[in-house]
Amino acid sequence: MPKPVVLVTGASQGIGASIAKVFAKEIQGVRLALVARNERNLTKTAKACAKLGAVVECFVCDVSDEAAVATMAAAVTARFKQVDVLINNAGKFEPTDFLTMKVDDLDRLMNANLRSLFLVSQVFAQGMVKRGSGHIFNMSSIAGQQAYPGGAGYCSAKFAVTGLSKVMREELKTKGVRVTTVYPGATVSPSWDGSGMDTGLMMPTKDVAQAFYDIYRLSKNTVVEDIVLRPQGGDF
Repeated sequence: MPKPVVLVTGASQGIGASIAKVFAKEIQGVRLALVARNERNLTKTAKACAKLGAVVECFVCDVSDEAAVATMAAAVTARFKQVDVLINNAGKFEPTDFLTMKVDDLDRLMNANLRSLFLVSQVFAQGMVKRGSGHIFNMSSIAGQQAYPGGAGYCSAKFAVTGLSKVMREELKTKGVRVTTVYPGATVSPSWDGSGMDTGLMMPTKDVAQAFYDIYRLSKNTVVEDIVLRPQGGDF
């Protein structure tokens, strides 16, 4: 049997890079389509995955751009024919206060977190439905379940991801496509640079990444619809 094709957006750093490495480690010969805007960092991730035995291809793309996503999807299809597992990890975090946030701030966070997920999911879900199989992971956040001060833009975007994910699950569950929404709490990543938060209290990216693989490997008769991951002893 051919090894699965796993596409990871936002694979150049943080959780996305760790997810790619976990799949490379756990499935010898897995075929990875790694997508991000930063070509240099993306190449580093690809090299690390190749050393673990994966077949890797990089696709530089702004996944919030409709034309760029169409071009990327065509290139992925030409290289790998299909995508079996789609991991919508790309996103952006910025603190924003409701009273001072600009429309541009809202648009930027919606585009990075919601629009990107919609564009990439829609283009690859078509093939999954035709084949009657596939697994889509949508990266939300605990900010997609509970609001907090300073989260006007990010919480709005992640709550929207939660809503879209629920619709996707309802529409695709009878078509053989599993949809899982992941809600991580504070995880060590570049998003926290300069925040002053103690990274020692956060989850390591490899733990979050491992959860993706462990959920994927379940029987196709079973789906983890939602999973919340939080730092032990913390509520953030």
